Amino acid sequence: MVTDPIADYLTRVRNAIRARHRIVEIPASNLKKEITKVLFQKGFIQNYKFEDDNGPQGTIKIALKYDAASKEPAIIKLERVSRPGLRRYVKAGNLPRVMNGLGIAIMSTPKGVMTEKEARVENVGGEVLCFVY
Repeated sequence: MVTDPIADYLTRVRNAIRARHRIVEIPASNLKKEITKVLFQKGFIQNYKFEDDNGPQGTIKIALKYDAASKEPAIIKLERVSRPGLRRYVKAGNLPRVMNGLGIAIMSTPKGVMTEKEARVENVGGEVLCFVY
């Protein structure tokens, strides 16, 4: 049993990038699926696929993105912000900026999982899940 499934998700992606794997498989949940969709929309991963036939919860297959010329990964750092022992909530006026706007903060808001930039437009706060750059 994993006590922090989001940290496990980020660690699996981080380890796959360090090992230069093309594809990583992660046990699925609705929140992990939404985080994967945000990473795809913002161009941090190449593609993803949700498979429901593997067990009761299914799996997420993520195709990681690397630069063609330099072979550098698109994701340089994944950092968990809010954790089960210390939740990090922010109001709409105090949304974080990651690397002066070069990275993104993925947030869980009442309007769904989104980046801090989208939350600023929607004028909504929520729990800061992780930083990606």
